Amino acid sequence: MLSRWKKLSSNIVHKNPWWTHKMDTFQIPHGVTGEYHYVHTEGSSMIVPVLDDGRIILVNQYRYLCEKESVELPCGGVKPGHTYEEMARLELEEETGYLAQSWQAAGEFNPFNGATDEICQVFIARDLSFAKPKPEKTEEFEILMRSPKEIEGMINEKKIWDGMTLATWMLVRRRIFNEQ
Repeated sequence: MLSRWKKLSSNIVHKNPWWTHKMDTFQIPHGVTGEYHYVHTEGSSMIVPVLDDGRIILVNQYRYLCEKESVELPCGGVKPGHTYEEMARLELEEETGYLAQSWQAAGEFNPFNGATDEICQVFIARDLSFAKPKPEKTEEFEILMRSPKEIEGMINEKKIWDGMTLATWMLVRRRIFNEQ
């Protein structure tokens, strides 16, 4: 078993409504000490919305840091006082306008374990009905509906490049393809 690091202290460098930038001081078993900077979140919920005909709902949105559009599965951060599934339901409606009657947990992952302690839980949503999108003021979405084969093609053509969407697709793709 690998040796564990000992946390000596933890400080908040900056906090906003979405995440907290923290700085811990640590000591490794050989006596070396250092600083570790990371982003703390309450987690995130990513949804794979499956229509009755087997197509998947995706959203296309502008990503400021990369200065380009990104095709992604609906996702959002877990807000204090909410569960992962509650946030999945809220994000699905907010980003796509759809409600789901059937929810299935499909796994979880950490999107970047060297820089954040975030855990993303993945849900497959079915029995969808359209209500109305409710995007936040800083959000704009184009709704896309693609078959699993089209999604595979978009990944191969680098049209889908979002890491969380790619990780989620790896968790669910076998299940999605086996249902067709």
